Amino acid sequence: MAARTVRWGGVLGLGAVWWWAVLRLAVAPDAGALEGAVAAGGWGLSLLPVHCAPRARAAGALGVARWRNALRTSATRASPHPRSDAGSGPW
Repeated sequence: MAARTVRWGGVLGLGAVWWWAVLRLAVAPDAGALEGAVAAGGWGLSLLPVHCAPRARAAGALGVARWRNALRTSATRASPHPRSDAGSGPW
């Protein structure tokens, strides 16, 4: 229970710092690089996929072996369809 409280305290604290930076950038004429870095960093963290499920529990997910086999065969196999100009010159 204490770990949960510490985690939520950290999340709320970092969220407050991010909002402070964003509001300071929007309102204060003397906002600088520190506020910009904090705001950009927080925005970048929002792009992380935090709602992901483990591959074993994801519906319709392919196993690692299937991906490996698919990538290996597609990267080493030539095109199965002959070109229309095949055999008409050195190229």
